[in-house]
Order: sequence, then structure tokens, then C-alpha cells
Amino acid sequence: MAEAGTGTLPRAGPVPRPLYYGWVNLGVAALAMVGTLPGRTQGLGLVTEPLLRDLGIGRVAFAEMNLVATLVGSVFCLGIGRLIDRWGSRVVLTAVVLALGIVVLVMSRAEAALPLLVLVTLTRGFGQSALSVASLALVGKWFSRRLSLAMGVYAVAMSVGFMAAFPAVGAAVLASGWRAAWAGVGLALLLVLAPLAWLLVRPTPEGCGLEVDGGPAPPHEPGAAPAGATLGAALRTPAFWVFALASSAYGLVASGIALFNESILAERGFSPATYHRSLVVIALLALVGNFAGGAFAARGSMRRLLAAAMLLLAGALLALPHVETEAHVTAYAVVMGLAGGFVMVVFFSFWGRAYGRLHLGRIQGAAQVLTVLASAVGPLLLARCVEETGSYAMAFHLLAVVVAGLAVAAGVVPVPEGARGRAG
Repeated sequence: MAEAGTGTLPRAGPVPRPLYYGWVNLGVAALAMVGTLPGRTQGLGLVTEPLLRDLGIGRVAFAEMNLVATLVGSVFCLGIGRLIDRWGSRVVLTAVVLALGIVVLVMSRAEAALPLLVLVTLTRGFGQSALSVASLALVGKWFSRRLSLAMGVYAVAMSVGFMAAFPAVGAAVLASGWRAAWAGVGLALLLVLAPLAWLLVRPTPEGCGLEVDGGPAPPHEPGAAPAGATLGAALRTPAFWVFALASSAYGLVASGIALFNESILAERGFSPATYHRSLVVIALLALVGNFAGGAFAARGSMRRLLAAAMLLLAGALLALPHVETEAHVTAYAVVMGLAGGFVMVVFFSFWGRAYGRLHLGRIQGAAQVLTVLASAVGPLLLARCVEETGSYAMAFHLLAVVVAGLAVAAGVVPVPEGARGRAG
């Protein structure tokens, strides 16, 4: 009589790996970046017109208020990096979201210019500066080998989030007024984003017994700390300044054009409808740039990707004062969108790859300061140019020369190798 169970057992297949928790953190980080909306120029622009009418503030006074708020708010970039490196992303991200949510709620009840100045400054500080740094650092703390892929996914998720958030808030402003819409944004930060950050975010893979990019922590190095350059060491490398200044140059151009794009195209004889269509093209091609840039950065050179972005931007700047047809505007929008997508991937990925993860919060914070300052200067630079010369053309031509110089610098600057993968 044959004994039961003597048959050949099926060969065991590979044991499926659980989802690497870094992807959960990445999702929260992308949502947190969308949460910076009330602290960004585009977000504030959604409520600017009804706010000015409601509070009786002049346009020039509000522009000056915005400049001061942006410059003062940039200081938050520096302090937040140190806090992230010391206390971890979970505590800092949750605290910043709570602070931003409270400020936005209070701002929805503002009745005078001086309180509004203080509140706009705080939305810039907690939103555009602090929350942006905390969001980027969270991804950088969890990825090394796949950092470029992760940042490509992050950029796409963030872009899709903004593409949904902007029209949603805009529709709320039209339907219920700026105060109700702004209060709704504050409540979403307090009741949705802050709890998600506290419940889901984990500061580092080592703190969870994992290696960066997945896998169990080695037995001989339980909870080993990540390595990396200090902020001082990063600041002493030419690569930091080339990559930070190139990213800032794009931010300067993008912020100036974003605020005055309708006026810029009107100068060339185009209607507001053309301006709105160009925004759609830029947004869609930025997504293409995110995908293409992320795929290239995973295997190729960050320097080449940044140099390509700067050359595209320089070409767009040279062409913009000469556009004459709808096709010209569409071509300009395609190039601007691709350049923006490339710069986004580089800015998100470079710091961790070049300088490691140990002091990533401080290093990214220092780079973010430069981009915020540049975004504050961009609109003022274009406004002064058109006031002095009667046209934007001279500003675009001068900026194109600067951007082309940064493209050359990006192509030749030596890049440190502080993390796995190719930064150079």
C-alpha cells in the first residue's frame, strides 16, 4: 500500500517581496507638495483678484507685499532642513502641515493689509519653503539606487495633483468666494494631509530595519545610519552652485513669465485664449519631460540632462519675443514644458545622488533658498524691464545669455559621487 504524501512536491517559486515602504512615503510626499498650493504664486493667484477687491488693496501694493513675503519666507528653507535631519520627516512634515493649515484658515478671515502681509509671509514660509523642503527630503531619505526613478514618479504624481487642485480651488473661489475656498484649503491640510503624514510617514528605512531601496538591514549593521556630505562640504563644491543656480534661473524665468504671460503674449498680438491654451501645453509637456528626464537620469548623466534643459530654456527665451503665429506659441510652450520637466527631475534627484542622505535636508534647504529668492525676483525683473523699455524683449535676451552660460557650466562641472548611481 503506497504511503500518502510520497508524490513529488511542487518546486517552490520565488517568494514575492512586499512593497518597499519608500513608495508609501513618496505618495505622501507628493501629496504634501500639492499641499504647498496656498504658499505658491500660482495658488495665491487663484484668490488675488477677489481678495484685492474685498480688502481694497492696490495692485502695486500687493505686488510689493508678495515680494517681501517671498523673501522673508525663504528663510524657512534653512531652518527646516536642520529640523528634518535632527527630528525626522514624520514629526517635521506633520508639524509644518498643521502650521500651514492654521495660517490659511486665519488668512481666510483677514480684514486689513498689515495682518494679510504677515499671513502671506507665513504661507510662503511654511508652504513654498518649509513644506517643499520636507517633501523633497522625505523621498531623498528613502531612495538611493532608484532615486531618479523615484523622483520621476514623484514629479508626475505631484504634477497630476496640482493639475487637479488648481481648477478645483479655482472653481470653489468662483462658486463660494475666496474666503470659503481658502478656508476649505486650510481644513483639507488640517483634517486630511496632517493625519496622513503622522500615520504613514517613516523618517528613514534604517529606522524600520530596512536598507535604502528595500531589503532587510544587514545583520552586521543593524539600523546603520545613512552616509553623506555635510552642508559645508556641499557648499564648497562647484557642482552645488551650478546646479542650484541653474535651477534658480529656471525658477526666475518661470515665475516672471507665469505672472505676466498673458501680457507677454498680448504684446505679440495674441488673445487671452491663446495664453490659456499655452498653459495646458506647458503642463502636459512638463509631464513628458518628467517621464523622459526620469528615465534618462536613471542611467545617464545629470550634467547632460541639466545642460539640455538650460539649452531648451535659452532657445525658448530667444524665440518668445518673436512669436507671430499660434504654431509659434505652441512650439514655445512645448520647449518650456520639456525644459521645466527636466529641471524638476534634476532638482529633485541631484542632491541625494551627489551628496548622500545624512544631511540631505540642510543641503536641499540651502538650494531651495536660492530658488525661492529667484522666483521672487523674476516678476520684478520683467516688470522693471517693460517699464523702462516698453517691452519684455531685452529681459528675455539677457536671460537667454545667462541661461546658455549655465548650460555650458552644467556640462563641464565636476560632480561628487555621494550616493549610488551616476550624478555626473
